[in-house]
Amino acid sequence: MNEKITTFLNSGLLEKYLLGETSSAETEKVESYISRYPEVQNAYNTLQYNLEIVAKSNAVEAPKNILDNILEELDDKPVVELNTGNKNKYKAWHKISIAASIAALIFAGTSYHFYSQKRKLSQENQVVVDEIFDLRSDIEKNNLLLDNVMRQLLKLNNPETEKYIITGNERAKDLKTVAYINPKEKTSMIDVVSLPQLPEEQCYQIWAELQGKMVSLGILSESDRQLMSIPYAENALALNITIEPKGGNTIASIENKVAEISLQ
Repeated sequence: MNEKITTFLNSGLLEKYLLGETSSAETEKVESYISRYPEVQNAYNTLQYNLEIVAKSNAVEAPKNILDNILEELDDKPVVELNTGNKNKYKAWHKISIAASIAALIFAGTSYHFYSQKRKLSQENQVVVDEIFDLRSDIEKNNLLLDNVMRQLLKLNNPETEKYIITGNERAKDLKTVAYINPKEKTSMIDVVSLPQLPEEQCYQIWAELQGKMVSLGILSESDRQLMSIPYAENALALNITIEPKGGNTIASIENKVAEISLQ
């Protein structure tokens, strides 16, 4: 691989391109390299596979409706039935009194309508303010999530990161996990692909074999299927998965080993 291609692969442009963060000029450059150099094409394919793993582990449900439907406008208005018949038995002052009462009722009804509208608009404005606050919070969370995805993608794509596929033995044929270990940065991650179901009182536990001693790296659960970090074991010879009592064990039950892979 020539220096030009190496420099390009180490620039991070491929990762930015996959996440849709490249500028027009950067996009053109990336697509040019992918089409011209098989090494870049292979790296791009690997990145796509790794991104699928990371995306699966960070999957989130789509958000609910951003804004509630606006409340229906109040239609009820005061109704005043008026008897406008002009009867001779009423005196002039009584007519004036009735007109004044009608005017007062109309004024009261109009005032109530505007008051109701103002209160409803105030409530709607508060809903909008609350939704904007929630949206800002969601944007911050999404930015943190995107940053985490980028970091995990870079770890998976690091040339120093070694990938180990761990499959189950006859006791757990459907068991499959993938371990990613970087001895230079001293980081370890594991992707739980599938775990056969166990009785409620049992669990799967992963161990690092260190010169004849088994060190626990944590409990594996089907409900926690995601790319997650596990403790890094310096100079580990192998990884083992055993069936242990619920909650895990301090000493590995070698007789209940269901998977093993050598790291040497």
